[in-house]
Amino acid sequence: MTSVPTAGRAPPSSLGLAFLVVASTGWGLNFPIMKFLLTEWPPLASRGLCGVIGAIALGLVALARGQRLTVPRGIRLRLAVVSTLSIGGWVACMGMALIWLRASEAAVLGISIPVWVALMAWPVLGERVSLPRALALAVALAGIAALIGGGGLDASLVKLPGILFALAGAVCTGLGTVLTKHFKLAVMPPLSLAAWQLAIGCVPIAIAGVLIEQPQLAALSSLGWASMTYMMLIQFCLCYVCWFAALERLPAATASIGTLLVPVVGVLAAAAMLREPLSASDIAAMLVTLAAVAVALRT
Repeated sequence: MTSVPTAGRAPPSSLGLAFLVVASTGWGLNFPIMKFLLTEWPPLASRGLCGVIGAIALGLVALARGQRLTVPRGIRLRLAVVSTLSIGGWVACMGMALIWLRASEAAVLGISIPVWVALMAWPVLGERVSLPRALALAVALAGIAALIGGGGLDASLVKLPGILFALAGAVCTGLGTVLTKHFKLAVMPPLSLAAWQLAIGCVPIAIAGVLIEQPQLAALSSLGWASMTYMMLIQFCLCYVCWFAALERLPAATASIGTLLVPVVGVLAAAAMLREPLSASDIAAMLVTLAAVAVALRT
């Protein structure tokens, strides 16, 4: 990826772009991996336990980089609220959504997060939605609706619980993102903040999963263990390290647009790894949705 320098604006960091690609690719590949893991382990236990171990690993990385893990007293309640929404809501709801949805459909629904961020930033942060952005967001929602409803009304009704769970996860993440900015949680070092968010968000889900779903380690095959290892070390650790490294080197808008690679990778990986169908209309709807969200982020 190349860029042309313009007057008064430095070109994007090549290293930052590389970190962004690693994070987005890793998160995209996680959708078919999660879908496969559900054939061996239940959603709450698998997602919650992986998140807890990933939080521990991320905390160790933060300590290795000299970042303190102490949470200032004044932001503890705010951190708990944000973490429960943005991490806990996403982890639990997306895990449940994959019971009814294909991995590609769940990945595409993740594109809607910027839509909810834009809509909720208006009343919470006072950031008005311009007319071009509102139109772009409407087109994005229409594209998502076309993708999810592509199998007809009957198929959509069967998938409805999964759609509602996925949208709930996206809305929780959007609200958590807006509140993170509103509460000014950036007083903590980024890796330490991410480690705490993962821990606070995933510990209750892991406990609920163990108590309710009662997962059995013997049910995991070698491929299941590999999937768990990927989620723990790649999705919840490496990808977050790369994401914050990218944020240190890139403008926020550039990083946000770069995350649109996540659903693209998710859809293509699901087609390759799980043999999920991918029609020309699916590709067209996804491209329209991605383009609309990209326009909305830049306006």
